[in-house]
Amino acid sequence: MNDFPPLGEAVPDWTPPPLPQGAPLEGRFTRLEPLAAEQHAALLFRAFEGHDDRWAYMPYGPFHSSAQFHRWVRETVARPDHLFYAVKDLATGTFGGVASFLRIAPEAGSIEVGNIHFAPSLAGSRAATEAMYLMMKWAFEAGYRRYEWKCNALNRPSRRAAQRLGFSYEGVFRQAMVVKGRNRDTAWFACIDKEWPALQEAFAAWLSPKNFARDGTQIERLSDLTRLVRTGSDPTL
Repeated sequence: MNDFPPLGEAVPDWTPPPLPQGAPLEGRFTRLEPLAAEQHAALLFRAFEGHDDRWAYMPYGPFHSSAQFHRWVRETVARPDHLFYAVKDLATGTFGGVASFLRIAPEAGSIEVGNIHFAPSLAGSRAATEAMYLMMKWAFEAGYRRYEWKCNALNRPSRRAAQRLGFSYEGVFRQAMVVKGRNRDTAWFACIDKEWPALQEAFAAWLSPKNFARDGTQIERLSDLTRLVRTGSDPTL
């Protein structure tokens, strides 16, 4: 009798999902449009201006002129290895952030959300949360099996955000890269397709108008709704 080594779970009829094409994504509170220098750069620079500290953990920025930021947007969107969105808050009618799909690997069924940078006017809003939901929704409905989030291990707000949104903590890659002349250890988080139905229910419950008082205060926290879905908790939080 042959002793076979253990093998992973079978994935029958696996078909790699499509690459994201940049179709706009719109919900009740937010709209995501493919980032374009002429349409969005000046508006986003105005939203980001005066908040240089918020670029601390990003591999680029801060930007000290509208022209400099316009050039960065133009050069960035020309790269084929990621897809950036500009994030619009429908309540205010203003653009206040960017986010992207990157490390896109259809053959592995894996895709990452990253380059997330929200101005104070957008951060912490229902629009910001819905933007993250819409990107996750697109990825899983397109057929991706794994949806990743990575950040500087020192970036505690990003680590908290990942857990709140339902990403499971998977560990830290030490000395993963050098950013702005400094070491970066990278914390890894991910959701997988089996978790998506429960996560979608959690987002639907949190985004429901019934979950907010008249003054906009949330009744249930999203982190409480996603806690039962997460399989790995960040021990630093």
